[in-house]
Amino acid sequence: MNMKNIKIYVIALMSLLAVSCKDYLETEPQGYITAGSPTVEGAEGLVTAAYAGIGNDDMIGPIASMWVYGSVRSDDAYKGGGGVSDVEPFNFYEQYNLTQPFQSWLAGLPYTWENYYRAISRANSALRSLNELTDEEFDLRQTRIAEARFLRGHSHFMLKVLFKYVPYINETMSNEEILQTSNREFTNDELWDKIAEDFEFALDNLPATQPEIGRANKYAAAAYLAKLRLYQAYEQDENNQVTNISQTRLQEVVDLCQMVIESGKYSLQPDFGENFLDGYDNGPESIFAIQFSISDGTTSGRLNFENGLNYPHGAPQYGCCGFHQPSQNLVNAFATDANGLPKFDTFNDVALSATDITPTGVTVDPRIDHSVGIDGHPYKYRNEDAYIFSNSWVRDPGVYGYFQSMKEQQAADCSCYKKQGPFMGVSKNIDIIRYADVLLMQAEAYIEMGQQDMARPLINEIRTRASESTGRTRFADGSAPSNYLIAEYDGSNLSWTQANARTALRWERRLEFALESPRFFDLVRWGIAEPTLNAYLTKEKTRRDFLNNAEFTAGRDEYFPIPQREIDFTKGLYEQNTGY
Repeated sequence: MNMKNIKIYVIALMSLLAVSCKDYLETEPQGYITAGSPTVEGAEGLVTAAYAGIGNDDMIGPIASMWVYGSVRSDDAYKGGGGVSDVEPFNFYEQYNLTQPFQSWLAGLPYTWENYYRAISRANSALRSLNELTDEEFDLRQTRIAEARFLRGHSHFMLKVLFKYVPYINETMSNEEILQTSNREFTNDELWDKIAEDFEFALDNLPATQPEIGRANKYAAAAYLAKLRLYQAYEQDENNQVTNISQTRLQEVVDLCQMVIESGKYSLQPDFGENFLDGYDNGPESIFAIQFSISDGTTSGRLNFENGLNYPHGAPQYGCCGFHQPSQNLVNAFATDANGLPKFDTFNDVALSATDITPTGVTVDPRIDHSVGIDGHPYKYRNEDAYIFSNSWVRDPGVYGYFQSMKEQQAADCSCYKKQGPFMGVSKNIDIIRYADVLLMQAEAYIEMGQQDMARPLINEIRTRASESTGRTRFADGSAPSNYLIAEYDGSNLSWTQANARTALRWERRLEFALESPRFFDLVRWGIAEPTLNAYLTKEKTRRDFLNNAEFTAGRDEYFPIPQREIDFTKGLYEQNTGY
């Protein structure tokens, strides 16, 4: 079985859950193999269904792409679309206004909560079936258990970074026990450790190489455990403020990342843009990805529709819907100084436009033309006239400006692309962890341990790749649309103190993963969300009137509220987050 081409009959057979919020944690899948009659085939199907569960996407309840929760909620992007009332709940997220009277059904949050717990339910169903088999009956039993626990760990991790305190559900719990499990059963640190147990088991029991593309392996578990320990290292109090950075956890991050690096299985894609093009899925940089497919024998294919709102609205080949527009602040952040380094202190003094970003204009990091649609620049590495980005493609420039996101889009004539009604779906995978993340996680841990000299070559590896990624962004005649200039840190062009190294690392993460959605979660993890986002808003309000009432409240807005309907359903067992 190729995991890229998951067969629809398996998914249908293992479809788990009713829509009702009261039973999505306890409903058995249709066709479930009843207790006492487990089969290898049934267990395999349930594991496949668990993989499918982490990618069962929904435009209003996303779980694969976090563009709404991690990009729009940060300083990277505006909601976009047809004004603030278009998918209005996302506007509330962007403006940190989450105390609406209809919060109980606020689009996005309750459905994302449900969708992740559905995915957890699938993993637990697989584990229950596998636990009834023996190693003699199924020689891959331990591997499949490790895969299911890895997938369960992923879903719990994502719920935690969104909501902080969530109920932890495993396969041993009865329906009654699930209903009696509080979201405050564990402290913040205890919950990190509980989730880590799944990744630790996966690390100890998964093979280094899987014969089928898309399955998690030992190094995917190591990378994910490193990610978890890095988040856990920044210890938070009950008001979501960082009170300490654990050196022990940082050392774990270093060791786990080194395990991945030394494996020799992964490397950076030669061209940065290849990470965002169909045809390069599961490449050397992809450590773990959610798999999608098209033309797989099903009616529509297993397509990612979560990013389907984000295509240029006015482009004739797309026609909808203009969401997820890069902020002016983000565009400005790509500017470089005369030495090819970021303008750390002055980047946001001037609002750059397409007339500034030209072959003879301001110098910029090449990653801008991989990330942002700019008037007169090739869009999605296509340099024929039909794909030269135009301001006329922007849906509501009076509200959101003229820039458009580009990473998650594909060309309309790509074999990976399918339009259904006004919306678009693609079979391009979504990378959850790529090798660049491993390098920068290790660099961050070194810096916070006071070993910043160890971090510099890791950051420079990323910057070198960026400097060499200009071939795909050019016009048909080979000329560049922008004035590219980016340099490595050599120790003299920026004094490599711990403070400067920290600034460089955080800047690198922003540009490398711009519009991929980790930005908000990074700011919260570092404990700088409030000063960063309120400084952003202060300036951005002078450019975008719709943000006039936006304000980030420390001690509240670092996390989303627990969906009110979940609190109501548990008769108050679930405790609401601080500040709501």
